Amino acid sequence: MGQTARVSAIVWTAAVSLAAWLWLLLFQGFFWRTDVRLPPERDPAHWPSVGVVVPARDEAEVLPASLPSLLAQDYPGRAEVFLVDDGSSDGTGELARELARRAGGLPLTVSSPGDPPAGWTGKLWAVRHGIGLARARGPEYLLLTDADIAHEPDSLRRLVAAAHGGGFDVVSQMARLRVESLWERLVVPAFVYFFAQLYPFRRIGRKGARTAAAAGGCVLLRAETAERARIPDAIRHAVIDDVALARAVKGGGGHIWLGLAERVDSVRPYPRLHDLWRMVSRSAYAQLRHHPLVLLGTVLGLALVYLVPPLAVVVGLATGGTSTVLLGGCAWLVMTGTYVPMLRYYRQPLWLAPLLPFTAFLYLLMTVDSAVQHYRGRGAAWKGRTYARPDAVVGEER
Repeated sequence: MGQTARVSAIVWTAAVSLAAWLWLLLFQGFFWRTDVRLPPERDPAHWPSVGVVVPARDEAEVLPASLPSLLAQDYPGRAEVFLVDDGSSDGTGELARELARRAGGLPLTVSSPGDPPAGWTGKLWAVRHGIGLARARGPEYLLLTDADIAHEPDSLRRLVAAAHGGGFDVVSQMARLRVESLWERLVVPAFVYFFAQLYPFRRIGRKGARTAAAAGGCVLLRAETAERARIPDAIRHAVIDDVALARAVKGGGGHIWLGLAERVDSVRPYPRLHDLWRMVSRSAYAQLRHHPLVLLGTVLGLALVYLVPPLAVVVGLATGGTSTVLLGGCAWLVMTGTYVPMLRYYRQPLWLAPLLPFTAFLYLLMTVDSAVQHYRGRGAAWKGRTYARPDAVVGEER
C-alpha cells in the first residue's frame, strides 16, 4: 500500500509539472520566443537631442571596449556623453578622458558625485548626478547605459527612431551578454530565458498590461517622462533599478518597450562560475522582496518545474513506471523545446538545451545563497558596496 502511494505521488507530481509546462508554453506571453526586437522605426523630421549617462565604478578593464563605441555614434542630432566616475579606485575617470582624446567623436564630460547619501544606492546616485548634468543641456531624451555596454554606430539613431515611431516613453534593449567560457555558455542564455519567463517581453510593450521591466544596460528614456516620474529619486533605494524604473514609468501611465538587442553587446567577462554566481546572488533575494515565504515558494516552484521532469524520468526507468517516464519525459521535452530559441539567439549548440534543469538547480542554489547572505547582514553586494534592505540602504561599504 505504501509503495503504491509513493508511486502515485510521483506520477501526480510529474503530471503537475507537465501541466505547468503546458501553461508556460501557451499562456505566459510566449516568453520563449526571441523575435521581440526593436519596433518599427520612423525617422523624426527633427532629430531630438540626447544626453547619454554612463555610471561607472572601477570599470577600467572594460571601458576601452565600450566607451569608444558610444563616442562613435552616428547620430544626426545633438548628443553628448556624461560619464559619472562613482568613486573608482582604478583610474576609470582618467582613462575615460584619455579614450575620448584618442577617439574623438561625441563630446564627453567626466564627473564624480561624491559618496551617496543615506537612502541611495551608489549606482542611482551616480545616475542622478549624470542626469543633472545632462538636463543642463536640455535634452529631449536620456540614454542610460552601463559602462560595459558596447553599441554599434547606429544604435542611438535606431533607439530614437523606434521611440519616435512607436510613441514610447521608454525603449530598452537587453544587451547580448558575453558567451565564451563553458560557464557562460551554461548560465548566461538561461539567465535571459528566466528573465523573459518572469517578464514576458510581449506583455511589457502592451498598453494596459501590468508587466513592467527594462534592461539597465540600455534604456532610452524621454527626459520629460523621467521628470514626471521623478527618475531616479523615486527609485533611489532600488537594487534592481531597471525593473524599478520601468514600474515607475508604467505606473504613471507611460508606454514602455523591452526586447532583445541585435547591435548592443555587453563586453564584461564572467569566465568562472564564481563570477556568475555573484552576478545572480547579489540581487536574487531582493527580487523576492526579502520575503521568506516568497523564497520558499520560488524554491518549490523551481524544483517542480525544472527538477521534477528529469528526476521523474530517472525514477520511472529505475522502477519500471511507464507513466512516470512518459509524463516526466514530455515535460522535459517541452522545457527543452522552449529553451532552443534562446540558444539559437546566443549562437550556442543545441545539446545545451536538455541541460537546463542542471542550470536551474544552480540558480536555485544562487537564490538560496542570496537569502543566506542577506540574513548574515551582508545584503545585496556589488562593486564593494553592500545594500542590506530593499526599502532603505542602511549600510554601504566602499
